[in-house]
Amino acid sequence: MKYDAVEQAKNYLLDKTGAVPDIAIMMGSGVSAVDELLSHDVRVHYITIPNCPVPKVAGHSGQAIFGKAHGLNVIVFEGRVHYYEGHSMEDVTFTTRLIGRIGAKTLLLTNAAGAINTNFAVGNLMMITDHINLMGANPLAGPNDERWGQRFLDQVGAYDPDLRQKFKDAGKQSGIDVVEGVYAGVLGPTYETPAEVRYMRTIGADAVGMSTVPEAIVARHMGLKVAGLSLLTNMAAGTTPQRINHDEVLKKTAQMNADVGMLLLRFFETYVP
Repeated sequence: MKYDAVEQAKNYLLDKTGAVPDIAIMMGSGVSAVDELLSHDVRVHYITIPNCPVPKVAGHSGQAIFGKAHGLNVIVFEGRVHYYEGHSMEDVTFTTRLIGRIGAKTLLLTNAAGAINTNFAVGNLMMITDHINLMGANPLAGPNDERWGQRFLDQVGAYDPDLRQKFKDAGKQSGIDVVEGVYAGVLGPTYETPAEVRYMRTIGADAVGMSTVPEAIVARHMGLKVAGLSLLTNMAAGTTPQRINHDEVLKKTAQMNADVGMLLLRFFETYVP
């Protein structure tokens, strides 16, 4: 990724927001629960940010929102671009690089995902403990710019255990059932076949989606602490007779936004950067 392109975006965004964020949040399909939690918010559409890829998939509004919550400076990126849209991995991870360069030290990645683990239920929130990269690509492939990070990246503890515990505690305080599991990232845009879901269960995946893994890798490459939150909007193919479609995923995500908002509210109350 071209360092100068991200620097241009960084300078523009910091000029608009006027402050360095304590925490950044990347919102997945249809997730918009943070808006009402932020005060003194400043909204910047992706299309105005230099070099920033703009989402075109339904449920991804394509704006950055900066504001305050319980004394924290929070920036929320509503929407992402995906590898399956034909974007390069550089495009997919542009906003993650931008988040690192504007000074955030913590990144929460959210997504809508299908539950593979049959002990889970639609409507559960899952904190990601680890991931399996089944996308057939890695965002760190190619020449390495040392200004981003080291050539070879250790991924042990990629999803910060302390952050995960804070979210679990927030869930208990809110009366929200927060489960934990391994997230499998696939290319998409097709939903998985029942045979693929059986395979993923065999190799240890608890949920599956089409994002998050590239951003997590790049965030760790830049030294950010990462937490991952999957909204289990459907059971994966073959676990139930029900068919899967994107409209239903978005509808279920909208229903889950209240729980996500409450979880974040409790998290913000106790989080110390």
